[in-house]
Amino acid sequence: MKKVIVIGGGAAGLMAAYTASGAGSRVTLLEKNEKPGKKLYITGKGRCNLTNACSMEELQSHVVTNPKFLYSAFHQFSNQDMIAFLERQGVRTKVERGNRVFPVSDHSSDVIRALREACRDNGVKMHLQSGVKRVLADEGCREITGVMLHDGSVLYGDAVIIATGGYSYQSTGSSGDG
Repeated sequence: MKKVIVIGGGAAGLMAAYTASGAGSRVTLLEKNEKPGKKLYITGKGRCNLTNACSMEELQSHVVTNPKFLYSAFHQFSNQDMIAFLERQGVRTKVERGNRVFPVSDHSSDVIRALREACRDNGVKMHLQSGVKRVLADEGCREITGVMLHDGSVLYGDAVIIATGGYSYQSTGSSGDG
């Protein structure tokens, strides 16, 4: 069983952890904040604008730089797949003006809860307040061997997924250090 470490407990990190665990890997998710999904809490003014309900072609036409780069990702897991995933997790959705998709409840916390529960149900081990100092590799940097946390402890793994997001909202812990 492959050991996967996911760095970052935002939307991408939670989905990566869920997906890897669903594929049979033993997954540990590391989040430097006291709770996962801090940026999700503020998206859509706290209502959580999940995705857009337009066609894949239209969605891709709005990607300004190199839309072909996202072609494979969009076709592996589409906006409709995200809506279906949340519905299976008990989060009903609605489509509003501009094809924007929100949870019916208008609470981003419902989306975060669904992502956390999906991870928990798949056996993902989540460690909060666990900042990563660096990714570790073998001597020739050919293979990833794990991560070193800010406290100096080391976690070993066969793969590391970095899902730390960009530098956007400092109040959410976003620092661009990924």
